[in-house]
Amino acid sequence: MALKLTDLKTEVHNDWCPGCGDFGIEASLKMALTEMPVDINRVALFSGIGCSSKLVHFTNAFGIHTLHGRVLGYAQGAKLANPDLEVIAVGGDGDGLGIGVGHFVHAGRRNIDMAYIIHDNGVYGLTKGQASPTLHLGMQTKSLPEPNINSNIDPIMLALASGFTFIARSYAYNTRHLKEMIKKAVAHRGFALIDALQPCPTYNDINTKEWYGGEDRIDPSTKRPMPRTYDLESTGYNGRITADMSEDDVGKNLLQVIEKSREWGDKIPIGVFYQNETVPIYEERISERSPSYMKEPPAKQLLAKKDGRSVVNLANLSKELLFESLVLAQ
Repeated sequence: MALKLTDLKTEVHNDWCPGCGDFGIEASLKMALTEMPVDINRVALFSGIGCSSKLVHFTNAFGIHTLHGRVLGYAQGAKLANPDLEVIAVGGDGDGLGIGVGHFVHAGRRNIDMAYIIHDNGVYGLTKGQASPTLHLGMQTKSLPEPNINSNIDPIMLALASGFTFIARSYAYNTRHLKEMIKKAVAHRGFALIDALQPCPTYNDINTKEWYGGEDRIDPSTKRPMPRTYDLESTGYNGRITADMSEDDVGKNLLQVIEKSREWGDKIPIGVFYQNETVPIYEERISERSPSYMKEPPAKQLLAKKDGRSVVNLANLSKELLFESLVLAQ
């Protein structure tokens, strides 16, 4: 039976602020889940701490609400323990690029086959609007007593430098576009990032829904707002890396990722910035060292006998350690 949106609804009260971009990301994820050829019983959603991370409570799928900045640690562990899972991690920009940035960088190096959606609104919404790592230098949102003193992290650039093999950006209120980005990220073979731009109507009074929609920029000819976001694909952009490309062509593609990631203000690109499936996923690297890994991953191995005793026999190891200690004692 086909999965329906109503199947993903839970009875948990949704306490996000009215107008929050989280609603758009939630809707996009649920639409994507109903359209993807995946078994919902194999989907595992992981979240960190923050407004965005409540999403696992509002989605009727296996969900794990983890610790602040540690969502990727949990999510990667689950995927490696059971490669048959379709793992999707979600979290805020502060959660993933502040306290969790170390996990972000090293996760990129591994290239595990999973997806990560960052809710990017420039503030810590759950703790009264402090500047998050993506808020630009000099910006002063409503709860900051003074302008932001730190430069911002560019999630696209950092993901590229860290080794992510799929990097995309979308916008929370463009649910059709975000839905398609999620489907592409999940289908990608490797570690996929989606930087989901979103307004925070409570604490970010600069990057608002009206600002993204260009309501302060009226086209003189049409008298209509000129939205700041534009689709990369509509410009002919192609960030795909293929095995038959020369080093020069690969270099050119990498440079255009950097160039596009720096666009901000009146022109904000959304879409797939980079995709590279020539890099082996971490599961394949493990299989080269342990050929039985995919057939017998940790989650499918027997942990204990029926009587509760361990299946691990440490007798030989104990003998080796005893022999070694006796040798050293002489």
